[in-house]
Amino acid sequence: MPRRINTSVPSPSHPRLRPLVLALSLALGHAGAASAADEAPEAAVLPVITITGANDQNGYQARDSDSASKLSLTLRETPQSVSVVTRARMDDFRLDNVNDVLANTTGVTVEKVETDRTYYVARGFDIINFQVDGVGMPLVFGNMMGNLDTALFDRVDIVRGANGLAASTGNPSATVNFIRKRPGPALAASAGLTLSSWETRRLDADVSSPLNASGSVKGRMVVVSQQGDSYLDRYATKKNVVYGIVEAKLGSDTLLSIGHAWQDNKSSGGMWGALPLYYTDGSPTNYPAGTNTSADWSHWDNKTNGSFAELNHQLGQGWALKSTLGHNKEASRSKLFYVSGTPDKATGEGLFSYPSAYRSDHSQTLFDIGASGQFNLAGRQHDLAFGASWSRSRLNDLSGYGRGIGTPLTAATDFTGGYPQPEFDDRFDGSSYEEVRKTVYAAARFALADKVKLLTGFNSTKADSTGLSYGSSKQKSASKTSPYVGLVYDVAPQVSLYTSYTEIFSPQSEQDINGVALDPIMGSSAEAGFKSDLLGGKASFSGAIFRARQNNTAEQADMNGGKAYYRGIHAESTGAELEVTGELAKGWLASAGFTRLKVEDSQGKAAKTYVPRRLLRMSTTYRLPAVPQLKVGANLNWQSDIEREQAPGIVTRQDSYAVLGLMARYEINRNMTLAVNLNNVTDKKYLTSLYWSQAYYAAPRSASATLTWTY
Repeated sequence: MPRRINTSVPSPSHPRLRPLVLALSLALGHAGAASAADEAPEAAVLPVITITGANDQNGYQARDSDSASKLSLTLRETPQSVSVVTRARMDDFRLDNVNDVLANTTGVTVEKVETDRTYYVARGFDIINFQVDGVGMPLVFGNMMGNLDTALFDRVDIVRGANGLAASTGNPSATVNFIRKRPGPALAASAGLTLSSWETRRLDADVSSPLNASGSVKGRMVVVSQQGDSYLDRYATKKNVVYGIVEAKLGSDTLLSIGHAWQDNKSSGGMWGALPLYYTDGSPTNYPAGTNTSADWSHWDNKTNGSFAELNHQLGQGWALKSTLGHNKEASRSKLFYVSGTPDKATGEGLFSYPSAYRSDHSQTLFDIGASGQFNLAGRQHDLAFGASWSRSRLNDLSGYGRGIGTPLTAATDFTGGYPQPEFDDRFDGSSYEEVRKTVYAAARFALADKVKLLTGFNSTKADSTGLSYGSSKQKSASKTSPYVGLVYDVAPQVSLYTSYTEIFSPQSEQDINGVALDPIMGSSAEAGFKSDLLGGKASFSGAIFRARQNNTAEQADMNGGKAYYRGIHAESTGAELEVTGELAKGWLASAGFTRLKVEDSQGKAAKTYVPRRLLRMSTTYRLPAVPQLKVGANLNWQSDIEREQAPGIVTRQDSYAVLGLMARYEINRNMTLAVNLNNVTDKKYLTSLYWSQAYYAAPRSASATLTWTY
């Protein structure tokens, strides 16, 4: 949102802004509101409002969050580790997609196994719980395709550890909660143009406005268009995003919100699988950073649509009711080229073709209803939240295998894109199945004493799946009630100690070599730590130690053609985290977190060795006192070495590395800002992941410049 101080805000009928209001109104289906604006007197203005530094609003720190418990608590009152990536931080470092956000989050690693498919890991385990505005969107089918744009969101909350109260399934990694942008009380608009390396261009616009004279109906629209080439040979992407929301006050106590988000990702030359990592003699491969296994005809297109309706009603006496209905659809269409085999170091022979055409349609319907409020007991006030949720996820996909699978590749066709496009009718296979999850939950926060608060509750989930996947039955039913307990003790006015415990239950869709889905994950998660407010609440400092046990968690065993298969392993994760966030001095914002981790199997041997055991995430900016229009900053992401055993005696290793980014932003005037960002300043070459037995190289040094206009 624009940075405005003591500014008179024009009404929607202001001649300079009428076209923006009209466009917003028409796009959201409220042309009548625009007509009313046209009829309003030209001289009408809204009252003077004061917004203090909206561009740095809350800086890098959030005061409260309900992402961990369904209760609106401050972060100090929450007995779990919570990191918040604010809009200010996303804007400063051009964190325009969820991969970039999570790659800059304490304790999280982003496993880019392919160009258009990604996994996320925290505390040694996959992140499978995602929410939007606190409503769970279970990632039933395992991974994220496409590249979710963050222009839609005001902030992203990451609750590390098993979120046994607010998520439909417990998982000891993390829960990611995306907080949508909402309409503001007055007209505000912004637009930005970004030019980046590899001829990448991005245009985004954000308009928020009342849609009637009283302001009881408000709307907001976000539009993004981005396209460009890549450092990878033959790889190019195009992304378009539209998000619209309307909020209407149906009475003094009732607010209805209706919205829709659409994102269309198209990529050409995207990888399916990635580069082989070792030669037949066991020595590591070392290709140029831009090497791509795809064919010239490869493409992978993903389109998502998400609609929601949300009703908030104040019941009185501190109680509120919230219900949300959502429907999401994802369609994927692709023709891909997978390279299998192990090359000979001298001749390059040993690689084989695996072309395939793939289409999938994934739909998800969900409903959540819950109430929250306060009650009195034993002379003290306590908090309570309870509710229920239901979701149904359906997947229909079809693989058409290309003619000539297993054809040996030559130097002219292995990594040059020259493999000819075949007919994709050699054979067909696919899936058609659905999963239904039903959850009831309750959370109560008892004030045992002035300085002692007990947070307890449960989450009971039943998951049923039916159908077939590549010839294997998906018929399965599993259920479990997971308890949660947390205790917070205020040892000083600005310092709290806490501990929490919950159990883990998580159905999984990963399949073994026979195509049979693995049994649900079971286990437990516990943590203890401290949280403190610094500098009068302008900054916070926290630390935690944690232990999580997970039985039967999926780990990739190998690849069968272009399809990964998994095995269930028992693993225990222990570790510690430290994080500091906020305004450390006037004009100095920072967010820094360090994680130390150990993951072992049931025999005490190191497990999930592709997960780094130490992580450092740092972001900081400083507004120069001598030149207040100028802000400079840097971010640094460091991780320790990782490895994967490819075969007996053959281990692929990625040494520890650090990636440095720099930024500078200059306010040309009250409406125009110019920002420059440099990524991977030292031009470090490294593999994006060892999550799979194949990998590719991360982007080299790059730069972007953004010109932003606000009103």
